[in-house]
Amino acid sequence: MRHLNAHRKLGRTSEHRMSMLRNLATSLINARDERIITTVPKAKELRPFVERVITLAKRAGVLTGDDAATQALHLRRQAAGFFHAGNTRRSEEATRGRKQAEIPRTAGVAALKRLFGELGKRYAERPGGYTRIIRLGRRDGDNAELAIIELVDNPREREALESKKARPVARKKSTKAGAKGETSSAESTKKASGGGRRSQKTESTAAEQETE
Repeated sequence: MRHLNAHRKLGRTSEHRMSMLRNLATSLINARDERIITTVPKAKELRPFVERVITLAKRAGVLTGDDAATQALHLRRQAAGFFHAGNTRRSEEATRGRKQAEIPRTAGVAALKRLFGELGKRYAERPGGYTRIIRLGRRDGDNAELAIIELVDNPREREALESKKARPVARKKSTKAGAKGETSSAESTKKASGGGRRSQKTESTAAEQETE
């Protein structure tokens, strides 16, 4: 039986493993290319971790009714548990009345904001499978198998699809222009030669009559 064997332990305690997954999820969502490189076991553990929080953001985007704002706030607080909490000193210093420089928010807060602002809308009509794992081979040194985990439908893929769609149209236009040029050149050669087979026959009969 596989009791208590649902996930990979990754050689870490529960606290260390959860902290690592939160950091990886934050890096993946905040990455400019929406992809990170890690080992295959970590990527396989990160995949369901990230897809659960994306599903929460997607649910918040399609809420309707009078209590939609309340439910969206509840989903946002649930998703916040997948990232490291923000700076707690901000609220403490505000209550004490200290006037200090504003502390920048953590990357987890930025990831949560991007998740509910952009990614939830992008995957609103997608039933699942928000990430992709691409194997890269073995790493020098410890021989660990590396992999790329990335979000699907990222801007880089959209640009590639748009360029592919634009290329066939240009080719068709060029082929049509080439065909028109060939037909016009053929017509000009026919006119210069004085017609087709009928003109050639009339010329041959006229030459025979002259010889006779």
